[in-house]
Amino acid sequence: MSDKTLADLRDRADLTALADRYVTHLDLDRHRDDWFGEVFTDDVHLTFPMGEYKGTSGLVEFQEMARTTFERTHHTASNYSIGIEGDRATIRAHLTAVHVRKAAEPGVHFTIGGHYEAGAVRTADGWRIDRFVFDLVWHQGQGPQGAPGH
Repeated sequence: MSDKTLADLRDRADLTALADRYVTHLDLDRHRDDWFGEVFTDDVHLTFPMGEYKGTSGLVEFQEMARTTFERTHHTASNYSIGIEGDRATIRAHLTAVHVRKAAEPGVHFTIGGHYEAGAVRTADGWRIDRFVFDLVWHQGQGPQGAPGH
């Protein structure tokens, strides 16, 4: 196997791990904001049907909305398609998320499904997401602040 092939496989594995790290943090570390630097650049731009969030302050705002609206969440991502051009990459994936308003009532939830496209950049600390755009395909239940999706 050539060095280029091996480097490409390593980048793809690292980018897949980055995408998985994001959804894992959303669920397991939702009450903390200290994980952002493990996933995002400082100037990240996230776009959801309910709004846009820019930079670290935008991430704090987004997480605070999620924390105060839903007590529990469960995100899954799959079907990764990764394109790499030097120190830039694009990750495309399917995403499903269940949002439970009250932990004592898990049967009452807001569920979404769709796709996302994330831009990633190679940094001194590894790959980080600098752009994330979620395309909502379907939803069931009432979203945050009555919005159709997140």
